[in-house]
Amino acid sequence: MNKGHLLHPDIAHLVTQLGHFETLTIADAGLPIPPALTRIDLALTQGVPSFQQVSEVVATAMQIQTVHIAEEIVEHNPQAHQQLLTLIDRVSVEQGQQVEVFYLSHDRFKSLTHQSRAVIRTGECTPYANVIFTAGVTF
Repeated sequence: MNKGHLLHPDIAHLVTQLGHFETLTIADAGLPIPPALTRIDLALTQGVPSFQQVSEVVATAMQIQTVHIAEEIVEHNPQAHQQLLTLIDRVSVEQGQQVEVFYLSHDRFKSLTHQSRAVIRTGECTPYANVIFTAGVTF
């Protein structure tokens, strides 16, 4: 359910097609993407666009109910972790409902990507900068 002005046509289409409980993955440049999934590759060079930039835009356009994050991000990429938590807090306030955060092993995270409608690949080259957004409803 698209809530804003998202310029990338494939991502805008994807967000508007998401139903309740369907998921969308935003990935760093190194996350393996299952061949059967839709892959929207935004990576231009190392760090461009960043994980944070893409996550911010998608989160603003999408109604998010839950997020899944690899637990390894806490130790191995605390800056990305804090930025993601700040984003989730802001989205929760804007939506008027708390977005639940679930931590799981990176291996389990990778297996969950198989259930996503698509994976958006960023140019991010820092470890564990990945998130799975689960679509909520606006009512």
